[in-house]
Amino acid sequence: MSHEELLNGLRRTIRQVLKAPYYKKKLAEVGVYYPEDIKTLEDFRKLPLTEKEDLRQNYPFGLLAEPMKKIVRVHASSGTTGKPTVVGYTREDIQLWAQIVANGLRRVGVTSSDVIQVAYGYGLFTGGMGLHYGCEELGALAIPVSGGNTQRQLMIMRDFGSTVLCCTPSYALYLAESLEETGITKEELKLRVGVFGAEPWTNKMRAEIEARLGIRAIDIYGLSEIMGPGVAMECLKCNGLHIDKHFYPEVLDKDGKSLPEGEPGELVFTSLDKMGFPVLRYRTKDLTSISYGSCECGHIGWTMQRVFARVDDMLIIRGVNVFPSQIEESILSVGGIEPHYLIIVDRDGNLDTLEVLVEVSAASFTDEIRELERLQDKLQEKIEDILGLSVRVRLVEPKSIPRSEGKAKRVEDRRKEKML
Repeated sequence: MSHEELLNGLRRTIRQVLKAPYYKKKLAEVGVYYPEDIKTLEDFRKLPLTEKEDLRQNYPFGLLAEPMKKIVRVHASSGTTGKPTVVGYTREDIQLWAQIVANGLRRVGVTSSDVIQVAYGYGLFTGGMGLHYGCEELGALAIPVSGGNTQRQLMIMRDFGSTVLCCTPSYALYLAESLEETGITKEELKLRVGVFGAEPWTNKMRAEIEARLGIRAIDIYGLSEIMGPGVAMECLKCNGLHIDKHFYPEVLDKDGKSLPEGEPGELVFTSLDKMGFPVLRYRTKDLTSISYGSCECGHIGWTMQRVFARVDDMLIIRGVNVFPSQIEESILSVGGIEPHYLIIVDRDGNLDTLEVLVEVSAASFTDEIRELERLQDKLQEKIEDILGLSVRVRLVEPKSIPRSEGKAKRVEDRRKEKML
């Protein structure tokens, strides 16, 4: 995309967002009344950021840029930290979304001959329906099994001959574990590709999933406020997630200043062709870096590195920034341990404490106590080396940490309870 094409796309979005009273007022405050007021990219980067709280303050339909008679669908967040964030789609938005997802699936070799098991949740969450419409656009057979009911998932996977699995990476691991318990081997399945997203996951977890399910594991990225799944997706080279041309990315530092290519920071998106719910410089809270170029797969444009953490996932322990992904990386580098863990943050007097519960594998659980202690010490040393903090590691028996059929719960922060 040329510089002028990008500016024209950004002006299209400004023309559309000006239809929403909130944006009209917000842009007027910085002297922008018409799309033509944006003459350069630097002009655009001076525009205010949009945050999740802006969506909540305009709940439910205050940021829609088209009249309700043109809105054919809404999706919303769970609203666990306040009112749900509601997004709306016109018929054209739904068609565009389906095309975007289908294009991403094609890049990883999915065709109209595939049988795609969509095990993301259906409903107000965008995951299930986003993948579903993309599968149908591609001409593939979509199985709308949704999340949960693991035994039924496995039965359908085998009996229907599923070749592609779409779900969260933590649920993919749970399915692999459950598969082993049922006695069904991965060789009995036709699975060859997994499309996993909705939560950060490491390359070591990718290797674990690929080994246990016998598939290629592909990362997909998206969020409801921007469109849904498919905003970016890996190709088979797995050297980053290719951002679809209908979105313009920026990476900002903690002060909101744009960072150059390759520098890690917070990912910010602007939609270029959404009608019902266009979004202007939306803060995703996801941490990554971006670069522009071409790939062997044929993609030319922006590529983002895999999200390594979220701004709101960061824990501050005794003044040190800690991300769950750092701990996960350590856990998956040690043999004899399952990729299931729980981080417990607590307070002893005025001092923060950090404890990590980690499941041992069934084989390791039968080892002598001395061997288990050695394993525990090794893992504790690895985590402390990465974090630069003292931490208590406690090995627990297999399957004692609760499993999730959606996004895994990795952190339990008890400090708030003691401050009440």
